Amino acid sequence: MALGLAMSAIMLAAPARAEAPLKIGYSDWPGWVAWQVAIDKGWLKEAGVAADFQWFDYVASMDAFAAGKLDAVSVTNGDALVMGGSGTKSIMILVNDYSNGNDMIIAKPGIKSLAELKGKKIGVEMGFVDHLLLLNGLEKADMTESDVELVNVATNNTPQVLASGDVDAVGAWQPSSGQAMKLVPGARPIYTSADEPGLIYDTLTVTPTSLANRRDEYVKLIKVWDKVVKYINDPETQPDALKIMSARVGLTPAQYKPLLNGTKLLTLEESSKFLEKGDGFSSLYGSSQISDDFNVKYKVYADPQDVDSYIDPSLEADALK
Repeated sequence: MALGLAMSAIMLAAPARAEAPLKIGYSDWPGWVAWQVAIDKGWLKEAGVAADFQWFDYVASMDAFAAGKLDAVSVTNGDALVMGGSGTKSIMILVNDYSNGNDMIIAKPGIKSLAELKGKKIGVEMGFVDHLLLLNGLEKADMTESDVELVNVATNNTPQVLASGDVDAVGAWQPSSGQAMKLVPGARPIYTSADEPGLIYDTLTVTPTSLANRRDEYVKLIKVWDKVVKYINDPETQPDALKIMSARVGLTPAQYKPLLNGTKLLTLEESSKFLEKGDGFSSLYGSSQISDDFNVKYKVYADPQDVDSYIDPSLEADALK
């Protein structure tokens, strides 16, 4: 009995073992590089959030999440479904931004519209968001995929492929889209995500287990996001934000600002509106349903996904209280 009491006293006196930091993957996209502001400013610790943000190439971050090495990852809404279609369930809890021009269809010099690409070759990573962007643009130009010849090219390789002359246009997001225009003087965007806001949402996506176990921490993290966006958008503090973000990716603030301009960062008040159920691109639900249809049609995965099960708007709602 005495031994038992002694052991109880030791256990009560010992400090509670801290939970391991949330492991969060992020990559080179302005809406995710923005987290660097919170990291460098110490805002996560101030908010009581233990988070280890780990830097990846985009596809590698998805692979790490699928392998169970991360609690959360920064991905587009369409790619959250892609992971799910391959067996890795996830839940989107925050809409960071929507692409507002950084995703582009870039044509070589002399081509000024999608209509002029009829019968020509377009390099794009099949099944990824800029393939969807291309199809959206072709539809608006009264064309279909059969009117062009698609060449499957990894997004990171699109600048070199356009420069080689093997294709007449490429689909890519920043920074690859910008690099393509640098490599090929006179190349220009002929269709961008600014032409269809909401086609590509960028999100924070978490595992169901991590969400169930550490929901309160994620709500705190979402509140920090709101602080980050306001800091970036404030003309007085934006120069410091640009300095932090550009340093993360090896650019100067002047080089980075155009990339930021092509991304519509969302405060929580703005973001919450896109988490309301609706059809079409003005809702995360509607946009994700369009992505799901696209993914099934192009055999990215076999079976349609239950889109609603991939979205939990309640955390943003709690963060706004």
